[in-house]
Amino acid sequence: QLQLVESGGGLVQPGGSLRLSCAASGFILNNYAIGWFRQAPGKEREGVSCISASGGSTRYAESVKGRFTISRDNAKTTVYLQMNSLQPEDTAVYYCAARVAYTSGSIYLGQYDYNYWGQGTQVTVSS
Repeated sequence: QLQLVESGGGLVQPGGSLRLSCAASGFILNNYAIGWFRQAPGKEREGVSCISASGGSTRYAESVKGRFTISRDNAKTTVYLQMNSLQPEDTAVYYCAARVAYTSGSIYLGQYDYNYWGQGTQVTVSS
């Protein structure tokens, strides 16, 4: 059974850092593109970053460019989201999602492109 489990969320002060992990089980991660999304209270879920199956292509939302870095370790079946210079507006539940990639370099930007979702991890940025 395909499963995604996020971890690494928590409470951090403005300017701090967190690294989120998305651990995959039940499928071969190499064949899947991964996306990170977030949803703040009272707001719609939005895309944060995505990475191709090969790891060679990445995309970021404008709001996180230069602060967040997505990466993957297919051998460890884990995708990471390194978040630096966190701000209160980054507070949200963060989700990872997966879908079969047509090619190793395919990138998928929208939440409706993804079939499989984790349960989410809370990130709170506050002093």
